Amino acid sequence: MPAFKNALARFMSEQRGYRVTFDPSNIVLTAGATSANEALMFCLADHGDAFLIPTPYYPGFDRDLKWRTGAEIVPVHCTSGNGFRLTRAALDDAYRRAQKLRLRVKGVLITNPSNPLGTTSPRADLEMLVDFVAAKGIHLVSDEIYSGTVFADPGFVSVLEVVAARAATDDGVVSAATKMSSFGLVSSQTQHLLASLLGDRDFTRRYIAENTRRIRERREQLAEGLAAVGIECLESNAGLFCWVNMRRLMRSRSFEGEMELWKKVVFEVGLNISPGSSCHCREPGWFRVCFANMSAKTLDVALQRLGAFAEAATAGRRVLAPARSISLPVRFSWANRLTPGSAADRKAER
Repeated sequence: MPAFKNALARFMSEQRGYRVTFDPSNIVLTAGATSANEALMFCLADHGDAFLIPTPYYPGFDRDLKWRTGAEIVPVHCTSGNGFRLTRAALDDAYRRAQKLRLRVKGVLITNPSNPLGTTSPRADLEMLVDFVAAKGIHLVSDEIYSGTVFADPGFVSVLEVVAARAATDDGVVSAATKMSSFGLVSSQTQHLLASLLGDRDFTRRYIAENTRRIRERREQLAEGLAAVGIECLESNAGLFCWVNMRRLMRSRSFEGEMELWKKVVFEVGLNISPGSSCHCREPGWFRVCFANMSAKTLDVALQRLGAFAEAATAGRRVLAPARSISLPVRFSWANRLTPGSAADRKAER
């Protein structure tokens, strides 16, 4: 529906401070972000081609981008030494690894703000990235789904602000993606409802402001609660999650130790968090903790549980018995979905 595309274009521009504009005729509607990501891969990469993605990255990309397209992901390894910021050296290293695997790199995909880091990409990093893809003659995909969740400085810079002077519409991609969208249509009723909602500018502004306030409060509550028991998290300014360093609670500084701790937190503490290895982080001990889907009271309970566990573990009062096992069919099915499945994937991780 033109009304929905027009409302969506205006809303996205407003969320970016009117520093960029969107042409409604170039918007392709899909039934969710998974459909959009998969459609882009079908449009931009052939079977066996590769995209570079900075780590840690959203675990769902392994499913969204690869399962049906046959595309490969080559991780761009970022480290805690600089807050997991993307560097030209890391990009060059990933590109060389892809070449050694005889993979044709078709582009780079980033999330900004980052999932799972909860950080926004500085303009300088985006300019460096744009220079890299321009030099290689490859695509750049910027997933900005969390652009409306920024709650602290530095603010959000859309990649469109950086490429504005040299950006061009790829009519072929728009045309192909539009045809593919028929496999996951957004109903006319949904479009009509959302067009009306986004058309109420007073409501959307108040909603975004209130949502931002609540996200900031929950993030502060989580970070302060973790700090009180000696657990650090990466400084963040956006998103629905914290990137938490729980290395000191691990019996061994290894990915085996990370998985052992994860099982204990899930089965004994009763908290659902994501191990960093599922996000392809190379440093064991990091975990993604989502905080925006619970009340302040529920978050307090979660922090009390985790605090008691951390205090007992570090004080030596806890007998660290082997973590509860998971039935083999579930474990292997889950692990296969979260870890590289092909020989090329396993080599690309190195």
